[in-house]
Amino acid sequence: QVQLVESGGGLVQAGGSLRLSCAASGRTFSSYVMGWFRQAPGKEREFVASISRFGCSTYYADSVKGRFTISRDNAKSTVYLQMNSLKPEDTAVYYCNAGPRREEIHYWGQGTQVTVAS
Repeated sequence: QVQLVESGGGLVQAGGSLRLSCAASGRTFSSYVMGWFRQAPGKEREFVASISRFGCSTYYADSVKGRFTISRDNAKSTVYLQMNSLKPEDTAVYYCNAGPRREEIHYWGQGTQVTVAS
């Protein structure tokens, strides 16, 4: 079992930045591909970014490329999402996830709210 706890969400003005963190506990953190999804009100949950076990490969949704950066610190069992140039359409609950591969997610966090004011 893996427990995931997100933090760092909040209210920010458009153009601002936030850094989300997701702390993992349980089985070996470096065994998992880590990622972030988000869900806006009335919309389906969507992929945001993912990172391979040792950080060699990263993937981003087109909507966040060039603005968001995913990273991980295996020594701290933590994955991060640096979000810059935030837009009102980035407003959503952001969820951390973990799985054996990018397409197979086994664990989810409880989510953290990000609100971008125009």
